[in-house]
Amino acid sequence: MITTKRKSQLKEFVIRVLAITLSSLIVAVNLKTFVAAGDLFPGGFTGIARLIQRCALEFAGVELPFGPINLALNAIPAFISFKLVGKRFTLYSCLTIVLTSIFTDLVPALDITEDILLIAIFGGMINGFAGSLCLWVRVTSGGTDFIAISLSERKNVDAWNYILCGNVVLLFIAGALFGWDKALYSMLYQYASTQVIRLLDPDGRRATLLIVTGRESAGGVCAQIQETNHTATLIEGVGLYNGDPCVMIYSVVADSEVRSLARKIRHADPRAFVNVLRTERVVGKFYRRPRD
Repeated sequence: MITTKRKSQLKEFVIRVLAITLSSLIVAVNLKTFVAAGDLFPGGFTGIARLIQRCALEFAGVELPFGPINLALNAIPAFISFKLVGKRFTLYSCLTIVLTSIFTDLVPALDITEDILLIAIFGGMINGFAGSLCLWVRVTSGGTDFIAISLSERKNVDAWNYILCGNVVLLFIAGALFGWDKALYSMLYQYASTQVIRLLDPDGRRATLLIVTGRESAGGVCAQIQETNHTATLIEGVGLYNGDPCVMIYSVVADSEVRSLARKIRHADPRAFVNVLRTERVVGKFYRRPRD
């Protein structure tokens, strides 16, 4: 008989594989339909692979397959992630890389539009949505994301700015070789992709909770917060409406936890007043759920 824990693990595995497969297919179709049609250069190792393909075709007349180049470029970052982040996270992410590489060489290109502006904007949005699917199941599409996550989670180094500088260098080379209009449209593509990921990334947003509750209910409310591995600060106060003593509980949690946590807080104290504020930045210790 399958235990509840085993069922939960099997369900998580199936959801992850389905999300990874769908994300890889979307990325492949996007590369063949929008990126190739607009002759754009996306960021990261995908962009480097595209640049190598373009250079080989332009200067040597050789049409190289995308898959082997993409797999070779991701080998070292995957090894770094395997050592610093975790085995399962890296293996799932490698599955994304392999499927993307295979699908890109197999799926046909769709003739949707020749408008380079529409290609840059909607291609970037589609790419951002595909990347968000991976983040939703706590994996990555590989490449520079391996490096950024490894350094940020284990070495406390913010590598995203360095990666942005690397993308600028990539676009500079592409612009010098194949025209600055392609580089500028590629920058628009990357911007659209980044904005979609920032909007949909479940772990990239924080929320501040200001909870007003009675003293007798404060313990139960705090217990619900602590179940998320976050902590809270209690501030004694007085309600101005009736003059009764009360407690304000201050806590910062992941945005993806707000809905379920608010429901549990209302269960602990149906009269609790919960104010949810968007948090732009957190400095200091903040619990992050392990990716592995």
